[in-house]
Amino acid sequence: MKGSDGPSPGRSARPGAVPLADRLVAAAYSVGWAVVRHVPERLAAWFFRVLADWLWLRRGKSVRRLESNLARVVGGDAGDRAVRDLSRAGMRSYFRYWMESFRFAAYTRERILDGTRATGGEHIFDNLARGRGVVVALPHMGNYDFAGAWLVHRGHRFTTVAERLKPESLFERFIDYRERLGMEVLPLTAKGGGSAMAFGTLAKRLREGKTVCLPAERDLTASGVEVDFFGARTRMAAGPAALAIQTGAALLPAVLWFDGNGWGIRIQEEIPVPAEGTREEKVGVMTQAVAAVFEKGIAEHPEDWHMLQRLWLDDLEPRGGARS
Repeated sequence: MKGSDGPSPGRSARPGAVPLADRLVAAAYSVGWAVVRHVPERLAAWFFRVLADWLWLRRGKSVRRLESNLARVVGGDAGDRAVRDLSRAGMRSYFRYWMESFRFAAYTRERILDGTRATGGEHIFDNLARGRGVVVALPHMGNYDFAGAWLVHRGHRFTTVAERLKPESLFERFIDYRERLGMEVLPLTAKGGGSAMAFGTLAKRLREGKTVCLPAERDLTASGVEVDFFGARTRMAAGPAALAIQTGAALLPAVLWFDGNGWGIRIQEEIPVPAEGTREEKVGVMTQAVAAVFEKGIAEHPEDWHMLQRLWLDDLEPRGGARS
């Protein structure tokens, strides 16, 4: 486009310049946050369902991956009609998450509290009342941001981590969105690469008797714990269990789903630290216990599990060959 500061076709972008595709993605998200909150909820919900159905019909890479993941959950084949129907519901659920995220400013405290049906909340609140920190381990289900808003509106701010996105302006917008919901958000990695030392800050918050909420069923660091998950091996984040062991905080797995026009949350009882074993062995046992809770919750609400990426090791590695 004439007048654009993006790279011209056939020419490399200037050092440090943001690629055109990244700028377009960031612009699309910015429009979503600026516009969707002003649209009536029913109209916004209809539009996002239509968009989800259109992408589902195209059956692109993300939809096919979702179907492959869901096939493991329900024990079918990715091409089965039942799995296809489930993936359509899954895409609608995923786009509902985005519709609600773009409209977050339109949701009042009362709407979130009245619309959330939570069980097991006492496992969080009783520990905090005793001055003991809590680690809540979550899968990517339902609307985990609004589950966080529910916790904040119950009077308990918490700390979480976020994967660094590109471009940086989009990452900063996500940080701002979640901080407006009442969260403290730490970057998983430093801006220039490498560790952002988030673990130390999380441990400090837990020793102060506060709450940490972490997505846990997908390892983003390539150093997670191998567990059995729906009959196959995958890696899950070691952080929740490691933090509980190091700080004495309670490790509480939770599952989320969409419940009609509202949101469902179930917080499970504490996963105890094993009495014996090395630190690594204890982390492994506790993470496997978290995986078992996630399995049950995802099996009950598979359409609300938003896993459109590769997850299992045999999807990541060439069969019969070495790891790439």
